[in-house]
Amino acid sequence: MLRRTFTVALVAAVAGCGSRGEFSSPRNLDNACALARERPEYMRAMRRAERRWSVPVHVQMATIHQESAFDGDIRPPFRFALGVIPMGRQSSAVGYSQALDGTWEEYQQETGNRRARRTDIDDATDFMGWYMNLTRERNGIALHDTRNQYLAYHEGHTGYARGSYNSKPWLLDVADRVEARGELYRQQLVTCSR
Repeated sequence: MLRRTFTVALVAAVAGCGSRGEFSSPRNLDNACALARERPEYMRAMRRAERRWSVPVHVQMATIHQESAFDGDIRPPFRFALGVIPMGRQSSAVGYSQALDGTWEEYQQETGNRRARRTDIDDATDFMGWYMNLTRERNGIALHDTRNQYLAYHEGHTGYARGSYNSKPWLLDVADRVEARGELYRQQLVTCSR
């Protein structure tokens, strides 16, 4: 009996260690072609979202890189009172797209995709395509405009319309980096087979 219990515990521990690989970031986040070779399922998901929503793959890639570094299980850090008492997470963001609870629920309702999960790359890229199309409709931002799509993604449609990002120099710097990464990915994707 003891041997069987030990075996079951060992198998569970090994399985638990191995499952993290599904969500961990790819090894080379600076090379779109290497990322595509390592995680072909990511490229398939982004191409599907591009076909459905017309959001270019490089815009999706740059935004996912900034939001989660392609880690499907990432969550914001905890807040602490007095430096030691956990007070919950800083936001409800989860997964590749770092979509908030309310926005994710709106996506599920509007698309009829009730089983969508933020930790699934297919659902996360579809969400991103849906959201960026709303951004185009509500804020007039072109789908290939990586910088402003990111700002609206971060600040929300209303926040972007109010220009809330203008009082956040750090966010403007991040948006510039997202734009540069998007352009790098765009150039790289031209050279590798899509």
